[in-house]
Amino acid sequence: MPSSGHRLRDVEHHPLLAENDNYDSSSSSSSEADVADRVWFIRDGCGMICAVMTWLLVVYADFVVTFVMLLPSKDFWYSVVNGVLFNCLAVLALSSHLRTMLTDPGAVPKGNATKEHVESLQLKPGEVIYKCPKCCCIKPERAHHCSICKRCIRKMDHHCPWVNNCVGEKNQRFFVLFTMYIALSSVHALILCGLQFISCVRGQWTECSDFSPPVTVILLILLCLEGLLFFTFTAVMFGTQIHSICNDETVRFLLRCTRPAFGLSEWERPAATTGASVLTREVGPSP
Repeated sequence: MPSSGHRLRDVEHHPLLAENDNYDSSSSSSSEADVADRVWFIRDGCGMICAVMTWLLVVYADFVVTFVMLLPSKDFWYSVVNGVLFNCLAVLALSSHLRTMLTDPGAVPKGNATKEHVESLQLKPGEVIYKCPKCCCIKPERAHHCSICKRCIRKMDHHCPWVNNCVGEKNQRFFVLFTMYIALSSVHALILCGLQFISCVRGQWTECSDFSPPVTVILLILLCLEGLLFFTFTAVMFGTQIHSICNDETVRFLLRCTRPAFGLSEWERPAATTGASVLTREVGPSP
């Protein structure tokens, strides 16, 4: 008889467990639940604050680059080229952030682990599926329950408060683009800050910016600190995501492999370590 991992992979590709599963439980028949399913937004206070802070920091960087460094510059083409480039990166970063935040990361339908639904799967004798005890759903392979989203997410990588959402199967590409655009804009801002400091030191501080010298220095220093922090964070996240995509792994899986459940196969560990219960069809009639 094949191992539980092989049986789980067979059930994973069952039509009723595919990503276009439109199963609706009796508890989600109301119009409010339908709207919640169509519009994906996590109502988490910490996540919403972090998301707003991300937008404010990007807007601050754009303000300093445009109004402190580029507009007062006497070199017209220098201002135009760098202004267009930085603003394009900022717009792309914010749009990717918005797509990551408002895209369903791959949530499994709630409450579909009912007796009727399990029987409709027409499981063969010995086939095994897993049930999440928290959201009462049939748990596909490599799905994990997020306590903040309160849903099981397919190929969940992690929950990121800065985008107020999980990074999963359906929105990981937007998260990768977001980290890439933020890293590029941070590098661009740091280069412009360095050139601005050189220009102001060689010339007159009163002529290199429309703001007073103390205010200009404070704004540039804050932008440098923001750029260094954002570049370090997003560059590491971008590299981690690319590594995960190339190796078809997730951060949660890598962390779990560092403390394996002894005596279990690789594909049995997710159920054993997340508390998922096993639903199986017995070979013979139940006693």
